[in-house]
Amino acid sequence: MAKTQLNVRVDEGTARAARERALARGMSVNRYIEELVRQDTGEAGRAFVDAAADFMKQYESVFAEEFGKDREGAREGGR
Repeated sequence: MAKTQLNVRVDEGTARAARERALARGMSVNRYIEELVRQDTGEAGRAFVDAAADFMKQYESVFAEEFGKDREGAREGGR
């Protein structure tokens, strides 16, 4: 994967904490920041899926009324 340079300004305490955490994990600060961003975006993805599941649960009866309860079974049988 191609890399893009990203310059970020943080206060000295944040920079020190990032260096210390990266060192403790045996990785570069760059890799540490990459991992943090990946984790954060993964959490956002999970939050979206959870919210979608809650929405579906709340409106399950509306969907069932509109599309029929056994529509899923009809779709499986028609494969």
